[in-house]
Amino acid sequence: MKNNTWSGRFIKGIDSDVLDFSQSLSVDLVLYDVDIRVTEVHVEMLYKCKHLTKSDFQKIVSGLKKVRKLADSGKLPWSVKLEDVHMNIENSLVKIIGPVGKKIHLGRSRNDLVTTDLRLYLRELSEFIIIRLRNLRFSLAKLAKVYSSDLFPGYTHLQIAQPVVFGHHLLAWAEMFARDEKRIENTMSLMNPLPLGSAAMSGTSLKIDRKFVAKKLGFASVSNNSMDAVSDRDYVIDLAYSNSMIMMHLSRVCEEIVLWMNPQFNLIDLDQGFCTGSSIMPQKKNPDVAELVRGKTGSVYGNLVGLLTLMKGLPLTYNRDLQEDKEQIFTSVDTTLSCIEIICKMIPTIVLNKQRASELSGTSFSTATDIAEYLSLKGMPFREAHHLVGKIVKYCEDKHCSLGEIPESEFQKFSSLIETDIYKKIIPSNTVKMRTNKGDTAPKLVEKEASILIKALKKYEQK
Repeated sequence: MKNNTWSGRFIKGIDSDVLDFSQSLSVDLVLYDVDIRVTEVHVEMLYKCKHLTKSDFQKIVSGLKKVRKLADSGKLPWSVKLEDVHMNIENSLVKIIGPVGKKIHLGRSRNDLVTTDLRLYLRELSEFIIIRLRNLRFSLAKLAKVYSSDLFPGYTHLQIAQPVVFGHHLLAWAEMFARDEKRIENTMSLMNPLPLGSAAMSGTSLKIDRKFVAKKLGFASVSNNSMDAVSDRDYVIDLAYSNSMIMMHLSRVCEEIVLWMNPQFNLIDLDQGFCTGSSIMPQKKNPDVAELVRGKTGSVYGNLVGLLTLMKGLPLTYNRDLQEDKEQIFTSVDTTLSCIEIICKMIPTIVLNKQRASELSGTSFSTATDIAEYLSLKGMPFREAHHLVGKIVKYCEDKHCSLGEIPESEFQKFSSLIETDIYKKIIPSNTVKMRTNKGDTAPKLVEKEASILIKALKKYEQK
C-alpha cells in the first residue's frame, strides 16, 4: 500500500508487515483530541497570517468539529494503514471537506506536531497527577489529626529508636508527596515551550505567528531552536522520573504498612476490602494492595530507564526511535495515577493498635536520648552524657530492667546530677510533648500541622 503522505518519492508501497511493525496508532490514538485542538489553532493562525482564505478556514474548522464528533462517538474509521493518529485525522478531514483539508499541514511537519500534541497531553495528565497527590495528602492529614496524640514507635535501621506520635509519622508521608507535587509542577514548566512552527527541523519560510498559537494553546513561550524543539524529549523523561519518585514514595509507605500489619509488629489493621486471603490458609489476611503497589514500582522505574536508553544515542534531529516514547510514558502515568488513587482510598481505613503502639514506644530504651539531654541541661557535655547513658543502658540489659525501673540510688551512682525528676523525663508520653520545635513530634504541633494541611487542601478533596 502507498501512503499519500510521503509516497510521491516511492514507486513501491510499504510492505504489510513493515506497516504493522511501524504503525503507532494503537498507542497514540489517545492523542486525537489534543491533535484536533492543535490543528484548530494552527489553521486559525494560518488564516490570521493570510495563508488561508476565510472560506477555506471555515470549511476546515467545520470539518474538524465533525471529525471530533465522530471520534468522540467511536464512529471514526481509524486505520493502521495511515500509520498514526495524526494522519488518520487529516485523512478523515479530507474525506469530509475535500482537498482543502490537505492545507492543514502548511507550515508544520509531523515532527513538530507530534511533540506539540504530546506536550499538551502530558501537561494535562500532569494536572491529574497533582490533583491525586493533593487528595492523598488530604487523606493523610485527616488521619494524622485523628492520631495526633497517640504514641508510636519511631524506627531507625528498622530498630526502635525514639517515641513519636502516629500522626507525625503520617505527616512525614505527606511531606514526601508534597515534594512530588512540586516536582510535577516543575516538569510541567519544562514542557511548556511551544515547538509547533519548527516544522521538520529548520522552521518554515512562511511568515507565521507562533506566539499566537502558544497563547491559544496555553504554552508559556515558544521554543528557541527548531532543531532542539522537534527532537527534545527531556520533558517526557522528566515526567517519567517524577512518576518514579512518586512510586518510590508510595512503595516506602506500602512497605511500612506491610510491616506494621505483620503480627510480629501488630501496629495497624486495614479494612478487609483492601486485603485478600489465601487459597489454602484460611486464617490469612494479606495486605495485597500495598504489596501490588510496591511491585508496580518496578515497571515505572523500567519505563524511566527505557526512555533514557531510547534517547542516549540519538543524533539531532528527529529519528523514528522517538515513536517509542509514548507507550512507555503513557503506561508510566497510568500506573502512577492508579496507585495514588488506590492508596488514597486505603489510607483512611488504617486503624492504629494504640495499646501495642504505646507499649512498643517505651521499649528498647527508646528514651535514652532524653536522659542524655537531661544531663546536658544540667551542665554535662553532651558527648560525656551520651557515653554515660550508654553505660546506663548496659546496666539495664544486665539487670533485665527498663530505664524507668532503675532505682534512684542506682541512677545516682552513675551521676549525682540525676534526681527524682528523671522518671518524668523518660515516660514516652512526656518525651513527645517536650519536642516542640518546628517540625517536631509534639502532639499540639502535629495537630496544628495537620489542621493547616487540611484547610489548604480541603478544596481538592475528591476532585
